[in-house]
Amino acid sequence: MTTICILILAYCILGKDIKALLEKVKDVDWHSTINMVINKVRPWALKVGRTTARPILQFYYVMADKNTSTLDRVLIYGAIAYTVWPGDLVPRTIYKLLGVLDDGAAIMFVYKRIKNKITPAINTKVENTLNEWFGIEYEVIE
Repeated sequence: MTTICILILAYCILGKDIKALLEKVKDVDWHSTINMVINKVRPWALKVGRTTARPILQFYYVMADKNTSTLDRVLIYGAIAYTVWPGDLVPRTIYKLLGVLDDGAAIMFVYKRIKNKITPAINTKVENTLNEWFGIEYEVIE
């Protein structure tokens, strides 16, 4: 499923038709997928730091929202997977800056699409999670 989601993300960025690929993920158990994602994000976040982890956690909480469409979940999952999982189409270890820019392009594409879904409640959840993982930077009141 990860490969298909990353492929759908790439096709969307390139403006290609995704209907056939989207059919392949229509029956995904998003509840299980969302739980698996947070288990992958936490170790990665602890390596990259609070600031870098923030947008990925925003994506995570939007993906977990029951009102998020399947396409947006697929795109968010694809962006998180492409950023957090070790493999890349353009490896950072070989291509340095170019290897980071492709991750940034994926994140920016998805962010532009879902930014209106990042509510104050989601930002509170993000900050509370970051405080739990990194210690309290400042207290967030709901």
